[in-house]
Amino acid sequence: MGSSESAAGRNRCLTGIDGLDNILYGGLPRNNAILVTGSCGTGKTSMSLEFLLHGAEEGEMGIFVAATEPPEKLKENMMPYDFYDPQMLEKKQILFIDLHELYKKAKTEAPEIDQKGSEALIKAIVGAVRSHGAKRLVIDSITSICARLLTADLIREFIRGLSHALAQEGCTALLIAEVPAGEHRYSPYGVEEAVVDGVILLGNLERQGDLLRTLQVVKMRGTTHSRAKYILDLTSVGVLLAPLLKGGG
Repeated sequence: MGSSESAAGRNRCLTGIDGLDNILYGGLPRNNAILVTGSCGTGKTSMSLEFLLHGAEEGEMGIFVAATEPPEKLKENMMPYDFYDPQMLEKKQILFIDLHELYKKAKTEAPEIDQKGSEALIKAIVGAVRSHGAKRLVIDSITSICARLLTADLIREFIRGLSHALAQEGCTALLIAEVPAGEHRYSPYGVEEAVVDGVILLGNLERQGDLLRTLQVVKMRGTTHSRAKYILDLTSVGVLLAPLLKGGG
């Protein structure tokens, strides 16, 4: 499940989420940096945790950089999955790192991060990936880092530099972005989606009195993919996707 080859020969990183891998015709192009974006409660963190869990099943070490929730709470969120194995944590197949520890290592604890601090933070993140041999990385959220950068240009250069450095390490990354509910955009600062290799948009859709989660692959360099919108359901067997039927609103 960890990797496969597409018809065109592009090495793939299977998410282990069957519906998503099918949409992408074989999984994420390996070494890509993907923006997973959406408003509160759309399933961004759950999907990203599953990405790391399935990687661990296949022997790919993963790192979760946590900014919005304590690592202990994130670990508890994995327990309901049928495929969760506590040994994944005991054997350090999945490692949780508090983002503030990386800020300390990079000496970027000030509210604002300049160019020098941005480069130091990239070095700290990539250093953790390299030292643990991680092939999968989740940052939850990239928005919290972007909020400390001074300009749109710094945000652009930070994401570009981080994406390039992670690709050099053979690491596929999910960068979680937070957007306010009801706003039709892909990122808070409007530059993140232009720099990353792919954008997976999660949303909420109200239909006949129910609030449904949705998923749509907006952009993915290196592969053809469906751009249709799908219903996303979070279950004990993981994320399930089904085509969104037209009409019936």
